[in-house]
Amino acid sequence: MIDVRPSQRMRDLGVVQRGAGILAEPARSFDLPAERDQAERVVDELFAAMERIGQVHPFAKGMGLAAPQIGISRAAAVVQPPGDVPAIILLNPRITTSSDEVDEQYEGCLSFFDVRGFVPRPLKITVEATALTGETVTTAYERGLARLIHHEIDHLDGLLYTVRMLPGIEPIPVEEYRQSGHAWVYDGA
Repeated sequence: MIDVRPSQRMRDLGVVQRGAGILAEPARSFDLPAERDQAERVVDELFAAMERIGQVHPFAKGMGLAAPQIGISRAAAVVQPPGDVPAIILLNPRITTSSDEVDEQYEGCLSFFDVRGFVPRPLKITVEATALTGETVTTAYERGLARLIHHEIDHLDGLLYTVRMLPGIEPIPVEEYRQSGHAWVYDGA
């Protein structure tokens, strides 16, 4: 049996991989409510992709996916927190405040799933997003959920988590990560 690398498995499931230009460009915002139909279509595609991915890889600590990761350069992301709670839909999100208190955890990314990186992120963030009706919604997130949301908003800004890593720190192979006993895997991944 041929051992398929995690990144190849994600590519086969339709996840755009690191090096693709779409991952390095800011995504285009939606004009809501005028583009409500387009926004709903993109969110449906994100949920469908997350369903496919979830069938081959469990995400105990939550999972997120941004539209550029499935080849759509629009400002939409979906985050599925851990546990039996509703998914969070983010349209045109932007972080308005973040705490000075930072936590460092390993992160993974579906767009380069063969490695994990040790990433500092604020423990608390406040996010403004746009509802389908065009209204602005402001929500505060903490700890692991703040990390997941921040990771996905970075994707919408054309950033990968590696830009957040401290100088001199490099991602480690997923095999080494699994042996380390750390357990943050999402994309978040």
